[in-house]
Amino acid sequence: MVRKTKEEAEITRRHIIAAARRVFLAWGVGRTTLERIAAEAGVTRGAVYWHFRNKTELFFAMREQAILPFLDRVVFKEDDADPLQGIEMALQEIFHILRDQAEVRETFEIISFKCEYVNEFSGMMQCTGGQLDFLGKLTEAYRRAEARGALRAGSAPADLAHDTFLFVGGLIKHWLAGRPDERFRSDPAGLIRNHVALRRA
Repeated sequence: MVRKTKEEAEITRRHIIAAARRVFLAWGVGRTTLERIAAEAGVTRGAVYWHFRNKTELFFAMREQAILPFLDRVVFKEDDADPLQGIEMALQEIFHILRDQAEVRETFEIISFKCEYVNEFSGMMQCTGGQLDFLGKLTEAYRRAEARGALRAGSAPADLAHDTFLFVGGLIKHWLAGRPDERFRSDPAGLIRNHVALRRA
């Protein structure tokens, strides 16, 4: 019976997060209230408070939920015979996730365009632990490419990793905001291929 109660509580928690995502997307984070989220979720305000202390905690729970697919699916294989191809595949996977998973895409829209980074959200202006981990993995992948003689002469792996990190961050935002006929939206795969190709020896 206790286990069933815990399962039901987790279902309610996820339901509230999904409702918050819809409200954040429609109204923006600043104009969203817990009352509005509760109404969207069809629960009482007390039920929201039972799971989350405040809107900030709910926002971070939503963000964390969206990051999980990237941790599971965006990987760099250490034994890859062609590390640059591995980088390209990892970057392509980011956009597969954004296309395939509406919840992840909507969360990134909120993070990118529907949140003012002031007060309790000011810390989000810094790189997250997940972003720094991604940057570290990029750097290691470029180092493996260098060891295999695959990089253009004079290219430093750390510099290339930072460049790719900035490239993909910008591409995500332009992909989210772009019109269907804009290349950012219609051909991220081609842009990624070109980006990686420019690094090859």
